Amino acid sequence: MPISLFESRKPVRSHSEIQRNGRKALALPLDVGNAASFDAFFGEVAQQLKTHWNTDRFDYLINNAGIDSRGLFAEMTEAAFDRLFNVHFKGTYFFTQKALPLLADGGRIVNLSTGLTRFTSPGFSAYASMKGAIETFTKYLAKELGSRGITANLVAPGPIETDFTRDAFEENPNLKGFLATQAALGRIGVADDIGGVIAFLCSDDARWVTAQRIEASGGTFL
Repeated sequence: MPISLFESRKPVRSHSEIQRNGRKALALPLDVGNAASFDAFFGEVAQQLKTHWNTDRFDYLINNAGIDSRGLFAEMTEAAFDRLFNVHFKGTYFFTQKALPLLADGGRIVNLSTGLTRFTSPGFSAYASMKGAIETFTKYLAKELGSRGITANLVAPGPIETDFTRDAFEENPNLKGFLATQAALGRIGVADDIGGVIAFLCSDDARWVTAQRIEASGGTFL
């Protein structure tokens, strides 16, 4: 059975749903912004893989952790910048490095970016810059890990209605409607719109796809 490692800043709400559907799932605490914790985390991952799945490898790594910190460039603080950097770029970079000994040959890496690397919106210069770095990083992963049969791709969502965007929508009640008018498909996205794209990239149908950026934004700001 293929095994996924899903890295998230918040607890994965589907954990209990997976178990209710008769599958095995395990949630482990992790501070993605603290790279010094990664060795201990992967030691626990290795132990749990052996205990629950009788294996020493997993097949899919989904780097999905993220935090929101909006601020115009002229007002961005070094502390806020560092928080974004530690989670979105440094954390993803070294978390992936530490994962490599446990990632099976022929496995998949899917990194999450944002539509904001293609279009711009004031207040997201730091966040989008971190994601731009992830887009470049993904190409290097594909090149350097290709000899192991590992693919590395990137999914770039547009506006998605999740916990990540809840504060912004609550602060500006008109924002959701405005963003819907800017999408070719006439709405903002939901989590399932992105999950299917990630599932495809992890499937055998995507075995010849690597180093690619797939934007799943419903045609936002075309």
